[in-house]
Amino acid sequence: MFPRLPTVTKALLIANAVLFLLQQPFLLGNGTFEPFMLQPLGGGFDPFSPGGNFQPWQLLTYGFLHGSFGHLFFNMLALFMFGAPLEQTWGEKRFLIYYLVCVAGAGLCQLLVGMMLADPATVLGASGGVFGLLLAYGMLFPNQRVMLLFPPIPMKARTFVIVFGAMELMLGATGWQPGVAHFAHLGGMLFGWLLIRYWRGQPPFNNRRPPGPPKRPNHLRSIK
Repeated sequence: MFPRLPTVTKALLIANAVLFLLQQPFLLGNGTFEPFMLQPLGGGFDPFSPGGNFQPWQLLTYGFLHGSFGHLFFNMLALFMFGAPLEQTWGEKRFLIYYLVCVAGAGLCQLLVGMMLADPATVLGASGGVFGLLLAYGMLFPNQRVMLLFPPIPMKARTFVIVFGAMELMLGATGWQPGVAHFAHLGGMLFGWLLIRYWRGQPPFNNRRPPGPPKRPNHLRSIK
């Protein structure tokens, strides 16, 4: 099954797995990758000392690092489930652009939320991109059946997205699940939604013509 995966989805899975191995203490260790984790803005910006403070590249690189095997496993499972059909629908270039925009958008939202916290934490993980893929899957395949893992309840993809979005908003607002960047997850969904609306030429991007050949006005006829 793995060799049949689309190119970008497979590359993302491999990259995340390899980097997780390199993060282990018996190889390079987490300290080596600190300059690539998303650091809060409160630490300042020092381009000559990238460790421990925010750097622009972290808006992408943090999405390829993980804090535990469980963190990696569930993110990669979601990437496997939702990434492959989306890449097959959109093609490699558009899928990669979408995924990276969701990762970066999730990071931006987390930085903004972190500015309002007394002690913002360093963030890492592909969850922002994964939640963006989840939203896209729900928009493109709203009636496709998906299954929750815990508990194993089947539901339509559109319902699945609404349930997860509501849960993330509740958990982020109440702080019931500390140590998880819930607003980064919501940020990935938000930027994914905006990008899809942009591609479709829908509000708030009404003036943009959707990609494809221009439509011929109905009152004109071709003369042969």
